Amino acid sequence: MAKVLLADDEMTMVQMVSELLRADGHEVFPFTNGNAALEAMESIAPDLVITDLYLDRTRPRGLEILHKARSLVPPAVVIMITGFGSIETAVEAMKNGAYDYLEKPFKLDELKLCVQRALSYNEAVSENVYLRKQLKKKYQFNQIIGTSARMQQVFKMIERVADTDSTVLILGESGTGKELVAKALHYNSRRQLGSFIPVNCSALPENLLESELFGHRKGSFTGAINDKKGLFQEADGGTIFLDEVGSMPQVLQSRLLRVLQEREVRRVGDNVPVYVNVRVVAATNEPLEKKTREGSFREDLYYRLNVIPICLPSLRERRDDIPLLAAHFLKDKTHARTGKPMQITKSSMDVLCAHDWPGNVRELENAIERACALSETHVLQITDLPPELHRYASEASIDTAIETREGSPPSQFVVLNQALFPTTSSDAKPPSFGDGEAASGQTLGTLKQFIRSQELAYLNKALAAAGGDKQKASEILGVSLATLYRKLLEEGD
Repeated sequence: MAKVLLADDEMTMVQMVSELLRADGHEVFPFTNGNAALEAMESIAPDLVITDLYLDRTRPRGLEILHKARSLVPPAVVIMITGFGSIETAVEAMKNGAYDYLEKPFKLDELKLCVQRALSYNEAVSENVYLRKQLKKKYQFNQIIGTSARMQQVFKMIERVADTDSTVLILGESGTGKELVAKALHYNSRRQLGSFIPVNCSALPENLLESELFGHRKGSFTGAINDKKGLFQEADGGTIFLDEVGSMPQVLQSRLLRVLQEREVRRVGDNVPVYVNVRVVAATNEPLEKKTREGSFREDLYYRLNVIPICLPSLRERRDDIPLLAAHFLKDKTHARTGKPMQITKSSMDVLCAHDWPGNVRELENAIERACALSETHVLQITDLPPELHRYASEASIDTAIETREGSPPSQFVVLNQALFPTTSSDAKPPSFGDGEAASGQTLGTLKQFIRSQELAYLNKALAAAGGDKQKASEILGVSLATLYRKLLEEGD
């Protein structure tokens, strides 16, 4: 059960309450002296403290015990007891963090019920703290998958601005992880114990969005049967995330501008403004500069939102991260029939790396989810991937045989395979013609074809020198891995 520290200068009271609590299975540490209770508190680390407010009958020594108990890590829940009760002392104790207040004489059943409620409250608070720690861990910026240079820039920016109150505008194509970045900003800031409220501005009609954001008074419109707090008020002390902010109607843009300027909201049908302490993080997949020039988005609001811009690269701009992301999405997945951990062949990974992913990370995740659901074995092959990816296999003549062994962890299969590359010979030489040889255009081919053949020959020499390691080959060539892939898959005519 719970550890309970009991402090009261009446010996009979201490004995009676101690017996009651021990009968319920609690471990009790009784004290009749306030100094002794204070000195022992840290070593005991109680879950619950029950203390008399006036231990020495002259001053509220119990308040010192209350402060000490609340300063513990984790803090103890406190019940105050006194025979000198008054409204003033009760209010003071509650303001300083006491859970409840009982006045002598009290019934034993009343004390038992108060103890049960206090411990239940403490358990709920502890669980909430644990869950928030787990959320923070989940949304730490270094938990976002990516080792490419572009993503490292994003991580540095998140780290620099997370613990500020500045407004952030996250820019990026659909599916690049804008909400994930917004959560990382929130859970790594001093607002982490406050609420994180996401709002999709494009998913709600104008009249409903206004009510949702700012709230309304009863009777302000048809259907407003009760007063309603808006999401800005719900996010007070925390963060509100306005996704797809570029689709917000202009009428609401002016109201949002006022919130950013004045830090206050007005409910629909109300003339009294309400102050809100909210950090605004917005996101858009549309170029807001263009919308401001067209007049569909307020220029002054754009500058208010764009205090700190964070630009997320598309997945095709960071192909180096595709193996990491694929391994992450395969983690903890098992085959429905065999129960074995899901793995992927090297050739299948090569196909993933060659695709442009217009839907970005979200599309990649969905592709892997689909492949895991449809695969007949626990090893994903090219035929398990979405049909639109199969063309990369046929173009590059990729072998679809299983390239795995039983029981190997997924990381073993996040190795790129040389089979993805076109099979142009690395020993190819440019055609030569004698002085009197008449070379027709048909024999020579186009200049572009000649340059392409030489480029492929040189690329394959680099690959051979790197032992088939594409990353190493790209370093030898002095190009990015994405450029290497593009060069290998370019059409030759």
